[in-house]
Amino acid sequence: MNLFAGLEQIVKSDVPMSQYTWFRLGGPVRYLVEPTSQEELLEVVHRCHENGVSIYVLGRGSNLLVADEGLDAVVIHLNHDNFCQLSIEDNMVRAGAGLDLSRLLQQCARRGLSGLECVAGIPGSVGGAVKINAGGRFGDIGNVAQSVRLMDSSGYCFERERGEIFFGYRMTNIMAKFLLEATFTMLPDDPENIARTIKEVWMLKKNSQPMNSRNAGCVFKNPRSLSAGALIEKAGLKGARLGGAVVSERHANFMIAVSGATSSDVLGLVDMIREKVQSRFDIELELEMEIWR
Repeated sequence: MNLFAGLEQIVKSDVPMSQYTWFRLGGPVRYLVEPTSQEELLEVVHRCHENGVSIYVLGRGSNLLVADEGLDAVVIHLNHDNFCQLSIEDNMVRAGAGLDLSRLLQQCARRGLSGLECVAGIPGSVGGAVKINAGGRFGDIGNVAQSVRLMDSSGYCFERERGEIFFGYRMTNIMAKFLLEATFTMLPDDPENIARTIKEVWMLKKNSQPMNSRNAGCVFKNPRSLSAGALIEKAGLKGARLGGAVVSERHANFMIAVSGATSSDVLGLVDMIREKVQSRFDIELELEMEIWR
């Protein structure tokens, strides 16, 4: 039986995930599905649920590493315009999960709405950013998130308000498979002030991170009151290399994929770093980067 009979126009088979991640690494996925509506998404989810097929949800692939062997699963990519809608009314902003963070920030800045400057320079989608509470030293996206619309792996849709959501450091208690939409409560401010803050955040990242390389952002979460990058550097691993995976000389919590790199190289370097930091400082580094294998 064809799992996606009648939906062939939105389904691709044996698609290399290297085409969809910022690392440009990863083997083929059994099916890549790009629904054009919530109805199509619901149908795909129902079929996968009924047939016991695993689902992964793809955003912009900016904090993702996929194994070289690929995945015997369905990857759902919410990149159609219907999942990237944006509406602004007074200080309330409603954004689809697939919307690019840079576009969201740009539109808010033009309207004189402040609160999302902290995501400047983060190359992600709204859904992924909210689900992991993306941000940095200037704040987190959860500071202004008001509500989310979700769908679980069986296709059940529901909403959660701010009081029901826990926003921690690079994590939330959102367990649903799909985050379809988020709303934000913003603060009015002079567009020029917002633009200055965005430029400040952007320049800080440009000067301290390897932004023009193949990477997936910060690999590890910062341990409480400590810097993962500083620990890695103190462990003597800045510039360390395994195959085509290299610890950035600019920021030790970034890994760069150079020519000939494989996902296995990155995973091996991750293990090496964790073991050395654990041995030297008795600290277990927790991954911020997501790994599919």
